[in-house]
Amino acid sequence: MRSMMYTSGHRLVVMSYSAGFCSCPALTQQWFQAGFLVVTTSSPKNVLNIRHWVNQDTSISILIFKLCGHPMSPCVTQTSLNLFRIRSLNRFTCLTISLSRASLADMLPVLVVHGGAGFIPKERVQMSCAGVQAAVRGGYSKLQGQGSAMDAVVEAVTLLENDHHYNAGLGSVLNAKGEVEMDAIVMDGRYLASGAVSAVRKVANPVQLARLVMDKTSHLCLTGEGASQFARSMGVPEVPEESLITEYARMRWKKNLAADANPVECQMGKMGTVGAVAVDAEGNIACATSTGGMLNKMEGRVGDTACIGCGGYADNRVGAVSPTGEGEAIMKVTLARLILFHMEQGRSVEAAADEALAYMKDRVGGLGGVVVVDPQGEWSVRFSSLQMAWAAAQQQTLHYGLYTGEHFTQNIDDPY
Repeated sequence: MRSMMYTSGHRLVVMSYSAGFCSCPALTQQWFQAGFLVVTTSSPKNVLNIRHWVNQDTSISILIFKLCGHPMSPCVTQTSLNLFRIRSLNRFTCLTISLSRASLADMLPVLVVHGGAGFIPKERVQMSCAGVQAAVRGGYSKLQGQGSAMDAVVEAVTLLENDHHYNAGLGSVLNAKGEVEMDAIVMDGRYLASGAVSAVRKVANPVQLARLVMDKTSHLCLTGEGASQFARSMGVPEVPEESLITEYARMRWKKNLAADANPVECQMGKMGTVGAVAVDAEGNIACATSTGGMLNKMEGRVGDTACIGCGGYADNRVGAVSPTGEGEAIMKVTLARLILFHMEQGRSVEAAADEALAYMKDRVGGLGGVVVVDPQGEWSVRFSSLQMAWAAAQQQTLHYGLYTGEHFTQNIDDPY
């Protein structure tokens, strides 16, 4: 069946064996004579393989009868959807799908970046917003130059790590001992390849080290001194720890240690994790996330960012997610993978993100935010926190915002 390539005008009927009528040759022949091509399957998942052997530039009408209903009976419920957006057929009884992807090339590439969910002090708002815009421009330039999705997300996150307004790289918060320990992850959706580092020190750009873990080792994550040794073996420069500690980070750390410290006030702005998701011109998907972790954390603490499925996930078949927020809560619900699970069930990127964030808040009391993209270039920025600086680039347009419902646009080549 995979060798078949249908053309416009064909109509395809996909039926499940569980319906009880699909094994009837006479019925199949009757439908064929009426102009329908019939495919039978014992699993709804197999139906989705149509995406791999149908010409993506053609438009085909598909009728799916599953579990109930008879092909000779009227189709009572029909929904017009794009097959390339369907992840599961469990909720459908009878479905008509369009396979037209004529406009897909216009949607790609796309890059979405976030600067962390939480509270941003008033004096840092302007630079936080400017930083994510600069990062998305830098990453998008990689995509415009035929770079890969992985190249784009690593470039964007590297730029954010070099900006002291975020809790990553240069701007990382300090642990209980007044030291910088950082986590980062990257994931390539083509082969589900991933690399991560946790509790790493004296490295300017943990996201680049995470990519080396993915590219140069068979492991998924290296931690602590092991990650540092690997960095040295790869020729990654070791930087003085003091060069990663800003006056702002030290001030917050000291304030947190004070006997009369307000723990709520001291943790404001703590959720400054940065991240990016992208789809390149070839349709490949990637994500990257980086963080300095939680203010005043215990030495050696590993947060959500370095954990696959929590701090990020990318799969060419579904999409990519980069989360930010309360790390322990994100880990408890495996937020990134949970969102992609909802997308596999047919939910839009926005609905999937909203449902997962609501679940995290209801189940474990956690707040956070995410940037999400699917293989067709549909993207969404959602957060349950007060603020999240974000920016996106698609079709030469720069999108950006800070508060819920805020969405500004301009030509990406226009000045800031």
